[in-house]
Amino acid sequence: MNIRAVVFDMDGLILDTEPLYKNAWQLASTELGYEIDDTFYATLIGRPTSDCEELLLRQFGSGFPLGPFRLRWPELWQNEAAKGIPTKAGLPEILAFLEHNDLSFAVATSSDAKHTGISLRRAGLEGRFGIVVTGDEVMRGKPAPDIYIEAARRLRIEASQCIALEDSEAGIVAAHEAGMLTVLIPDLARPTDAAVEASSYILGSLYEARDLLCNIIIDGL
Repeated sequence: MNIRAVVFDMDGLILDTEPLYKNAWQLASTELGYEIDDTFYATLIGRPTSDCEELLLRQFGSGFPLGPFRLRWPELWQNEAAKGIPTKAGLPEILAFLEHNDLSFAVATSSDAKHTGISLRRAGLEGRFGIVVTGDEVMRGKPAPDIYIEAARRLRIEASQCIALEDSEAGIVAAHEAGMLTVLIPDLARPTDAAVEASSYILGSLYEARDLLCNIIIDGL
């Protein structure tokens, strides 16, 4: 198996940001008289904001105050992000492994460039990833494969020679459709049938992902 690069999702995979988004979206909607419950929120995970907004309008109807919501949730999110964003356990180890073995890596996130920059900076990772593809840089967001195809293009490596690490259904389906080897590390949401079907491996942490990479790349399994 000729693997030359790893493409990481960001929110919920390398950064523990999903609780921040969840709290911000739920609190903002409650302030405006609507309830985004945990079940509905789970359907939004991994998708770009524009797609999430469409799902909000489908869920609540055209009367949902999208304008005020767009203004309020980023305020709530940034208030929490300003306190610092923790990285997921095992991230330093897997990055060190990739660097030691001269393997390329990138980020492919549904977050827009603004929030991605804030997140990486608050997590102390600004500049650590040479290639970062954000949701506002592609025509179609996850679960379409566009963002992973673009990541492979920027890496100058065939998608079939990349491993994608994801935590959501939308993301793992996108990576699978792009032709990458797929590793699902679930975060807030339990794996759906579609996520399981699109996953080459389902693991419990980035530590396990590092061990898997070692087996594949070093031992050739």
